[in-house]
Amino acid sequence: MKTKLNRWRKEYGLFLLVIIFVISIWEWIVDKGMIPPFILPSPLSIWKSLLTNSLLLFEVHLPITLEEVLIGFILSVIGGVLIGSIMHFSKAMEKVLYPFLVISQTIPLIAIAPIFIMWFGYSIWSKVAVTFLTAFFPIVINTYDGLKLGGDDYRELLLTMGANRFQIFRKIQIPQALPLFLSGLKMSVVYCVVGATIGEWLGGTAGLGYFSRRMSGNMEADAVFASVFILSLMGIALFLIIAFIEKKLLKRRYFNQ
Repeated sequence: MKTKLNRWRKEYGLFLLVIIFVISIWEWIVDKGMIPPFILPSPLSIWKSLLTNSLLLFEVHLPITLEEVLIGFILSVIGGVLIGSIMHFSKAMEKVLYPFLVISQTIPLIAIAPIFIMWFGYSIWSKVAVTFLTAFFPIVINTYDGLKLGGDDYRELLLTMGANRFQIFRKIQIPQALPLFLSGLKMSVVYCVVGATIGEWLGGTAGLGYFSRRMSGNMEADAVFASVFILSLMGIALFLIIAFIEKKLLKRRYFNQ
């Protein structure tokens, strides 16, 4: 236990010190009146707003945003793996789909979100659509690039043993693609939080993005920062969950080898 604590302190101690220093300077600057609190509220006022609105934030808006994030993430994983695998198996489909993937990432979300609202209304699916468009690209590209990785020696060995393409895909290409795929998941789950927030901000009736928009209209900067703080914690927590799964899967993979 002591060894783990020392290792954790060695890895993250400097980061925590910097965070404490920044928060202290931030509080001091606002207290001295160098920056108006309606532009940049102090960390203490943000914390007080978080406590004041805790029931509304954690029991009303957080579950809605989390649901949008998780649905969007699951659909991104399914769609990303499917499209990446199709592109891997078919050169013709790669030439057709790859340009569309790139084009989809050049479309500003602020411009396309109203279209999703027209299609799906103010339901959860308009926000899920924005989340999906934001998050599926890293999974597609990392899946596709991972499946294209090496392993030629193993592939040739399995071919000489009479393996078919599906067996090579399952035995060689999927394990080779796993590290890149998991990296794509870590990026995607963070993008999901961003996408859900944008969707709520532009056309939501509930959720943390909607709450921050409403508080911004009321000039309650401390409440806006409180909702942003929760969104940040959500993204960090989801990232750490994927990182934990990644560590376990890769550890098992190398152990089995």
